[in-house]
Amino acid sequence: MSAVAQIFAIVAGLFHVGAFILESVMFHRPGVQRLLVGRAEMSPAVRLWAFNQGFYNLFLGAGAIIGAILWVSGADMPGRTLVIYTATFMALCGVVLFVSDRTLWRGMIGQSTPPLVALAAALAA
Repeated sequence: MSAVAQIFAIVAGLFHVGAFILESVMFHRPGVQRLLVGRAEMSPAVRLWAFNQGFYNLFLGAGAIIGAILWVSGADMPGRTLVIYTATFMALCGVVLFVSDRTLWRGMIGQSTPPLVALAAALAA
């Protein structure tokens, strides 16, 4: 089961790195703004929020990927611990997304499913 946990931790990490790219690198594009917040005209405060949120996602995704790499490399305890922490964090953030706006259920599924699979597999390992 640890291979499943490692693979899904990497998938979840890549999802969050992708969110970083959208929020911090490409947010100035109207199509990205529509995708993330539903409209193409954003105030400077929203742009600043998205930029900072993107870095949270980058660091969280990096943690999951680094945890999986550590685990595969033989550093079982630190790698597994990092995967469990980041997977739990990601899955709970998906729940918060859904609770804050129930129309965002698709985003919750995309954000929460890979880390939930990683978490279940890591806890079973």
